Amino acid sequence: MSVEEGDFLRLEYTGKVQETGEVFDTTDEKVAEEEGIKSENKIYGAIPIIVGAGHVLKGIEEALIGMKEGDEKTVEIPPEEGFGQRDPNLIQLIPMSEFRKQGIKPQVGMGITLENTTGVIRSVSGGRVRVDFNHELAGKNLQYNVKVEKIIADDEEKIRSMISLHYPNPNIEPESHQVTIEDGKVTIQMDEMTKFDKKPYVDITFARFRIARDIWENMENVDKVEFVDLFEKKVNEEAEVETEAPEVSEETIPEVSEETEKSTEETEASTEESEKSEPVAEEVLEERIKDKK
Repeated sequence: MSVEEGDFLRLEYTGKVQETGEVFDTTDEKVAEEEGIKSENKIYGAIPIIVGAGHVLKGIEEALIGMKEGDEKTVEIPPEEGFGQRDPNLIQLIPMSEFRKQGIKPQVGMGITLENTTGVIRSVSGGRVRVDFNHELAGKNLQYNVKVEKIIADDEEKIRSMISLHYPNPNIEPESHQVTIEDGKVTIQMDEMTKFDKKPYVDITFARFRIARDIWENMENVDKVEFVDLFEKKVNEEAEVETEAPEVSEETIPEVSEETEKSTEETEASTEESEKSEPVAEEVLEERIKDKK
């Protein structure tokens, strides 16, 4: 089966700057360690994507069309299909006073975010700070080594792959998310651990929206995605143990010997005789009443 637009895949890749051979991104943890770019916050291994959904560069998506499961390819990406040409207008001079107001001491190479745009400080001099808001790979020719690890065909696996892409968590297995598809509606009950995630609520909401959008835009006959947060009352196990009657096993009941049986019979007989010999309380009371009269 060949890759087509709209297919769900698991993709391995390593990206390099063509001119220098510098590796800037990879899904291979070993390569990341060797190149000194390993990040403790990144989950390594093949990433789930949808061809044509913009999860990877357009040049890579186009190269994937027609590939088969297990195929590998080297893709060259010019700046126009990568991160664009460098734009001089994205280099700004910002007064040092603006940094002081924020309690920031600017240094060359420091990354900053201004109006949701990330930049890098290139120089600090004369009370002014030169910040470059171009992407770090802008203007560079890139080379990607890609491999189609798997073409995902199962609908539930497709949904779980989008959860892994937009809501990554190294401590959660994709199979732990409960997924049902019925009458054009997908219902997702995510793993118990996600209820206690410390991410900001707005980030969680956007992640869910991206999951839902990718599902209904790329899966046939699905027009609604519902996320369910279910909280169940936990039954006290100790209380259950106390209320349950103990089971008696026949094997634990000791056999009664003949001597024990005889002793028991004698005891019962003596008890009956003593009961007969002892006056009943009501009879004694009646006798006392008669004596008084």
